[in-house]
Amino acid sequence: MKNILVVKLSAIGDVIHALPVSHAIKETFPEAHLTWVVEPPAYGLLEANPCIDELLVFKKKEFRTLQGFLKNFSPFRRLLQQRHYDASLDLQGLFKSAAVIYFGKADLRLGTCNMREFSDHVSRPVVGPNAQGHIVERYLDVARALGCRVERVVFPLEIPQRDVDIARKLMAQAGGRMETPYAVLVVGANWPNKRWPAKYYAEIGDWLYDRGIVPVIVGGGAVEGQIAAEISALAEIPPVNLVGRTSLLQLAFLVQRACVVLGGDTGPVHLAAGLGTKTVMVMGPTDANRNGPYGQLENALEVDRPCRYCWKRACPKGFDCLENISVRRVEEKLGALL
Repeated sequence: MKNILVVKLSAIGDVIHALPVSHAIKETFPEAHLTWVVEPPAYGLLEANPCIDELLVFKKKEFRTLQGFLKNFSPFRRLLQQRHYDASLDLQGLFKSAAVIYFGKADLRLGTCNMREFSDHVSRPVVGPNAQGHIVERYLDVARALGCRVERVVFPLEIPQRDVDIARKLMAQAGGRMETPYAVLVVGANWPNKRWPAKYYAEIGDWLYDRGIVPVIVGGGAVEGQIAAEISALAEIPPVNLVGRTSLLQLAFLVQRACVVLGGDTGPVHLAAGLGTKTVMVMGPTDANRNGPYGQLENALEVDRPCRYCWKRACPKGFDCLENISVRRVEEKLGALL
């Protein structure tokens, strides 16, 4: 194998789950040139991956209109076709990834076990031994079908010193100290029903302070900002607030150094698990067997409702999905880990 193309465009959590594929490829084919196509939000994360030789950015927004498609399609195709690919791996399994794979023109085209939107007509789905297991292993089954050895699962990430320094400064500016034990609270998620209630985070924050551990809230965007403000208003002592202040790589450094990370089924929590940090995940609409913290599934706390695993972004029954995962349950799990 001289040239291998991987297409995993988004979301950030899914891209994190696919990181071990790059390590498996380089471990088996160290001389191969690995090209990865990604959308802008996860670009910074892959830029710090030493196993990737070339990153191509697929700017989906530029292709949404006919005018945008006509303007941007040819330059992207030329960039994609600068190399002849011996193999391509579609780890997205959607129409948009299938289109990239099609124009990549690889000799061998492999995809995941659960491909949709006719992507299985472009790449051969790999139904491996982990087809009903964790998503990380499902992606690795595709690498195995390529001939990769997977002797150990590695999430390759080299955080630049500049991002380390900035993360330290941001923590200090927000009133925290890297030398003091701290826990990272990932309070947001793209799906509303993946978010644990703010009032519970406020209680956990105070519980952590009582044990000499500083709670640090992270996230990005207006929603997380509102949640963080609510937590700070409800808590006896407001947590350190870094919402909207860190890049992905600076956040990676923070979660890597944390005593523990708590949050829902969302990118930064998966990143923490991949980096080996003790991770507690509160889960409702998604299945821990597939999406729990990799390597730490015993630390997934699932909601006690008959409708769990609905895989819906918002609850059709009007429940606050994660509300019945009590503060007490989370305290017990955190206490066992700490």
